[in-house]
Amino acid sequence: MLGLLGLGLAAAAFGQSGDLPTLTSRARADLEQALQELTRTREAVESERSALVRQIREWEERLSQRRSELDRARRRVDNELVELNAWKAELRARSNEVAAIEGLLVGYQEAFAGRLHPVEAGLYEGPLREFQRARALDGAAPDVRLKPQLDLLDAAVQRLERRMGGDRLEGRALDERGQLVEGQFVLMGPLAWFASTGTVPVAGVAQLRLNAPAPEMGRPEGVSAAGIPQVASTGRGTLPVDPTLGNAWKLQATRDSLWTHIQKGGPVMIPILGLGALALGIFAWKWAQLARLPEVTPDQLKPLVNALERGDPERAMVLARQLPGPAGRMLEEAVQHWREPKEFIEEILYEKMLALRPRLERGVPFLALTAAASPLLGLLGTVTGMINTFNVITVFGTGDPKTLAGGISEALITTEFGLIVAIPSLLLHAMLSRKLKGWLGRVEQLGVAFLNALPEPAGAR
Repeated sequence: MLGLLGLGLAAAAFGQSGDLPTLTSRARADLEQALQELTRTREAVESERSALVRQIREWEERLSQRRSELDRARRRVDNELVELNAWKAELRARSNEVAAIEGLLVGYQEAFAGRLHPVEAGLYEGPLREFQRARALDGAAPDVRLKPQLDLLDAAVQRLERRMGGDRLEGRALDERGQLVEGQFVLMGPLAWFASTGTVPVAGVAQLRLNAPAPEMGRPEGVSAAGIPQVASTGRGTLPVDPTLGNAWKLQATRDSLWTHIQKGGPVMIPILGLGALALGIFAWKWAQLARLPEVTPDQLKPLVNALERGDPERAMVLARQLPGPAGRMLEEAVQHWREPKEFIEEILYEKMLALRPRLERGVPFLALTAAASPLLGLLGTVTGMINTFNVITVFGTGDPKTLAGGISEALITTEFGLIVAIPSLLLHAMLSRKLKGWLGRVEQLGVAFLNALPEPAGAR
């Protein structure tokens, strides 16, 4: 391109001057000038290219640094996310622990409120109220909710320390006549005592009763309460202690006399006890009757058989009449027909046995009847008592257990006495039956021995 430019310039100069050497020199000068300019241009381009290369390298280095910084930032973000998730898990665990602690505190508060003695309930009314208020703060911070609850726990620990050493509080209790009297309570652990401050001091163990306006004061039988007023006034003395925490006293109070127990059973108790008395009387009568029945031994039978073998029925009859009891009468009848065949004599003996059995068994089936009828009468009393109970529930509801005691007592006591009568009656019937069967068996064995000892043939003599 530069050559063409030089040729053009030379041609133009040649056309103007027409001097070839001059034009040649000028062309050379122009060429050299153009070459110099080209060199300068190349140098400038090369210089600019070097600067651009350096700048590109700088930018690449900066980009690499920025990428390294980006990687470091990403790793830092990842680490922070891991830490954040760990903190979230820790927060959830702590939240669950706080919820569990609050649940335990709620259970402790309910148990604490239920174990408070009525005389000391006013002392802890404030902490209990603040506890309930804190429970209602669902959106509050855990420390705001837990502080009143922990305050109640501190109050409970202080109460425990006081109760372990003994605490004295003023209050009112019901005396044995059901009247409210002013006095002072002595509290120690789960036990409580009361001593009045009136003109006539009374003292005893303080017991909590359902639906009672105040604790009831009482004293178990055989227990001295003389030291309670001294302890209530001075803090020193001797106190009666019930290791069962009043349970033995309560059980003693629930025990009724036999007559009261029977009266609670209701009208069904009359036939149950009547059957029991008759069964016991019949057993005594039959046992005495069977005990008085004489028995004939084989040794007593041998002289009678010998007399028949000698052909002396008169002597045999005299010996038979001397034998005592039903067995003697049966052998006497057999001696009268000793000449008859043995089959006929056997029928006579069997007939006597059949006539003797009902007379001896008279009254024994009544024991079996009593054993069967007494539980049914008890069941009748149970049904009657349950009907009365449901009638009372219909009228008064289930709020007061005392209104249900009559029907429940009748329902259970009749069943109890029905079994009390039935079981001994069954055993007594078994004893009489066994004794009767044993006696009849021995009489039957005696008859068989008599038949076997008769001379042969009996009808030919």
